[in-house]
Amino acid sequence: MNSFFRKKDVNSILERNKIGSLERSLSAFDVTLMSIGATIGTGVMVLTGLVAARDAGPAVTLSFIGSAVACILVALCYAEFASSIPTSGSAYTYIYTSLGELIAHLVGWSLFIGYTVCTATVAGGWSAYFNSLLKECGINLPSMFVNIPSQGGLLNLPAVLVVLCITLLLSRGTKESKKVNNLMVVIKLGVIILFVAVGAFYVNPQNWHPFMPFGTKGVFAGAASVFLAYAGFDAVSTSAEEVKNPQKNLPIGIIASMIGCTLIYIIVCLVLTGVAHYTKLNVGDAMAYALSSVGQGWAASVLSVGAVIGILAVILAYIYGSSRILFSMSRDGLLPKIYSKVDKNTNVPVFSTWIVGCLAALLAGVVDLKQLADLANMVFLATFSLVSLSVIVLRKTHPKLERGFRVPLVPIIPLMAVACCLFLMVSLSKLTWIYFGAWTVLGVIVYFVYSHKHSSLQSRDISSLLLEKNGA
Repeated sequence: MNSFFRKKDVNSILERNKIGSLERSLSAFDVTLMSIGATIGTGVMVLTGLVAARDAGPAVTLSFIGSAVACILVALCYAEFASSIPTSGSAYTYIYTSLGELIAHLVGWSLFIGYTVCTATVAGGWSAYFNSLLKECGINLPSMFVNIPSQGGLLNLPAVLVVLCITLLLSRGTKESKKVNNLMVVIKLGVIILFVAVGAFYVNPQNWHPFMPFGTKGVFAGAASVFLAYAGFDAVSTSAEEVKNPQKNLPIGIIASMIGCTLIYIIVCLVLTGVAHYTKLNVGDAMAYALSSVGQGWAASVLSVGAVIGILAVILAYIYGSSRILFSMSRDGLLPKIYSKVDKNTNVPVFSTWIVGCLAALLAGVVDLKQLADLANMVFLATFSLVSLSVIVLRKTHPKLERGFRVPLVPIIPLMAVACCLFLMVSLSKLTWIYFGAWTVLGVIVYFVYSHKHSSLQSRDISSLLLEKNGA
């Protein structure tokens, strides 16, 4: 039984990082922009309108604030881990060192599908803006190639193609991806400023009434649904082995981006629900729709162009994060070695990157946005709960570990983070719980059939037993 909860040695991880196979090319500025790129986009441009229409109404602002409270608490825990164990793998590796192999495997398994589903969700939102832009130019794609089967179509082809294109970019190397990502983030922030600047003149306070049409239950359901909008910092923490001075730069990037993104979400939500009535926002391109509805077609067109470019940064960050999870699990023996094979020319785990890209493209082409988002939210909430607990455990087991950043008021803040995450998990639908449960069961099967036997820690345990016998 103990072998299922064996833990990775923190010192060995730190030593391996010094001779890592991945190139360190990301600065604090790059990390902050990557975190903002992964965070701003999904929530503000895609989920805001859907959640306002289906769950919270104008009180979607409160939903974002609720999620922000939970995420900022969790981000503090992530910052401590990132500063003390700066390694590829994010929550998977953090939990491997504190709660043991089986739980770490399930976390890595869940994060892989979580990031992949996020990629598909964002790609679906990107497709909505792209199609809106094409219509402004007088181009109408056949409905069967822009709608998923449940909407009467065959395949969301633009969503599929954009995921595959970003996957190709990532497979060419981190340096090249970084330059493109930074440009996309700047463009995205520019169109958000444009939306607020133009939309603020068309806010009608009457649209905020009733403020909570679905009651407090709707606000909490909305908070659970938009949690995904803040999950970008987790994807960025997987880049630790490619960051210069990760003990310092990762905490700066994580915390700075979380504070900035929260302020942006609050402002945009107020303007969006003030410009257009929440009942009309059940669309994938809510910001462009809101501006068009008040006769600002030019601004809507500019915004759509910026969104088409800017949302690409989110897709890039999530494919990047998911592929690095597969890379780390494979390197530890929990998945076949091909997933951690790095291309000699690009220093990128190409096979893992394409596995994520192809699966995300398939999901983006055929599955509903809201269903994808809720499954991703469940995965992240469960993972963040475990990461927060792990901070408490690691403080006990490794009190002398050098930490570039320390969570204040331990164990109070980590336990508050756990409570917030569990509360939001309960607010998600039964169907989402069923999907999450089925994926977890599959992960358990994979662990006992393959991962436990091939784990690098299994080889270590066997070697130790042989040494003991020989010594005896």
